[in-house]
Amino acid sequence: MMKRKSTRRDMQPEVEERGHWGNKVEFLLAVAGNVVGLGNVWRFPYLCYKNGGGAFLVPYLVFVVTCGVPLFLLETTIGQFTQEGGITCWRKLCPLAEGIGFGGQLILFYSCMTYIIILSWALLYLVFSFSSQLPWASCNNDWNTEGCVDFSTKNNTVHWTNQTNSTSAATEFWERRVLMISGGIEEIGSIQWEVLLCLIAMWIVCYFCIWKGVRSTGKVVYVTATFPYVMLLILLIRGLSLPGAFEGVMFYLLPEPSRLIDPQVWMEAASQIFFSYSIGVGSLTVLGSYNKYNNNCYKDSLMLCLLNSGTSVVAGFAVFSVLGFMAHEQGVPIAEVSFLIILIILLFETLALGWIFGVDKLYDIIKDMTGTRANYFFKLCWLYLTPLVSLGSFICSLIEYQPLTFNRWYIYPSWAYVLGWILALSSILLVPGCALYKLGTGTGTLSQRFHHLCQPNLENLENQKSETELETIRELLQ
Repeated sequence: MMKRKSTRRDMQPEVEERGHWGNKVEFLLAVAGNVVGLGNVWRFPYLCYKNGGGAFLVPYLVFVVTCGVPLFLLETTIGQFTQEGGITCWRKLCPLAEGIGFGGQLILFYSCMTYIIILSWALLYLVFSFSSQLPWASCNNDWNTEGCVDFSTKNNTVHWTNQTNSTSAATEFWERRVLMISGGIEEIGSIQWEVLLCLIAMWIVCYFCIWKGVRSTGKVVYVTATFPYVMLLILLIRGLSLPGAFEGVMFYLLPEPSRLIDPQVWMEAASQIFFSYSIGVGSLTVLGSYNKYNNNCYKDSLMLCLLNSGTSVVAGFAVFSVLGFMAHEQGVPIAEVSFLIILIILLFETLALGWIFGVDKLYDIIKDMTGTRANYFFKLCWLYLTPLVSLGSFICSLIEYQPLTFNRWYIYPSWAYVLGWILALSSILLVPGCALYKLGTGTGTLSQRFHHLCQPNLENLENQKSETELETIRELLQ
């Protein structure tokens, strides 16, 4: 007994160093900044435009209720309960499923590589916007072609509507100046030094946002989580005041019911939920782990999910009002203005926690931490609805799968598709791979090893909890 106390005392400084959020506001802003972003302001309006306007809201809301909110609550809860990140939390709850954590981290790694490049492009555009003459507003630059159209003059607008091979000045700036698109993926091209410098600058900014862990992140989110809402409000007010904004908003709100019979619409609604809610990758688990044990994560999760989806809907008004303005200026109809892996990970996650760890234990944990018993509907979701929806969406996405193309005309070579599938499967295969490794290296019979790996690991908790907390946790995990 004395040995256990000394061990716990030795481990205590490490627990204190990990720290907690300074207050509830820091946690809420950090999660809001994590889940609210391009998925809401960019991807959601685009999918609405592509899939029948308001009709897209029907499958979107279905997946919000059956997948988005239940999984959001699930991941936040296990992070707060274990006080661990996206990998080590599985060692405490269900060691057999630890590969889910590794798979989620690999997906995050790929996502960060993508997002940081998008941020570098945004920084480059910001720098160019300070010039007296915007380079994407005219066709008088050395990168422009003969087919370039300047919308600042009405004559060129007519030219645009009559020429199929014409491109806008903004498109040519993007493709020929910023990206310098080559003839294909096999042609690497030269380094864009301006983009490279912006990329380095963004990595430096990211480093200083997290270099002191939760202490620095908790302060940075006061700016990074609120500033986008200020910009969105400005864009919304400005967009609604433009000529043609009303037509754009009507196109956004008025549904096209015939699109609801298209399976692609439902699959894209599901992918939007998994993308914008940031579920299945462990980030919510990490953010929740810095909460104190008795934080009301149930109430927080419901409020943050409402904020996330509400932001998407409001962003739709801002974007479609601008689309209406563009259609008005160009004299064309609005309709002519120009996920496969988070699914399997989510299926493994709900099966591991809902069926192996036990949904009743999850309910008791939420009740013990928050003092509130979760709605019975979440139990149905964790046991049945979410796994079935994830599996159904995955099967449909395989059936409807079409090879990726660029700009709807460039077909990638075979080796590029193979490389893409290797990257995609790398995160999925970590789940059964880690499970097989643990089963193969354990002691005892195969049945004993499987049973042991499916049980919560209390040894990892004993060094970080008081005796009273341990007794409570033992009762919850029985």
